Amino acid sequence: MHKEELLSLADFIIESIKIIKRRFDSIKTPDDFYANDRNLDLFDAICMRLQAIGESIKGINKIDNLLLPKFGDKNYWSSIIKMREIISHRYIDIDAEIVFDICRNEMDKLLIKSEAIMKSLETEGQTGE
Repeated sequence: MHKEELLSLADFIIESIKIIKRRFDSIKTPDDFYANDRNLDLFDAICMRLQAIGESIKGINKIDNLLLPKFGDKNYWSSIIKMREIISHRYIDIDAEIVFDICRNEMDKLLIKSEAIMKSLETEGQTGE
């Protein structure tokens, strides 16, 4: 059923955001990503999770294209999916400052939206099937 798949994707997004926030905790500037091998590994791991979040959001939209607009405008969700495209297809072009900005300024907002989506799916059960 579509509802279970949507719940699974929303749960994955929430889990990924929490993992990103934990991994990002020791990073204080964009240059910190390049300070040592451990931080470069963190950069790669964070990018992988950002890519997976974008893929999950893309999946949610494919299953129910009416769900995401209830929690943010189309451009908001589109920008996350576009970041996934950049990471997937142009990894060499990823800028540490952009990743830093996303981690510092966007993860909390995305977490709130994702938790609202999860709650909506759990309580309403209306998925546009």
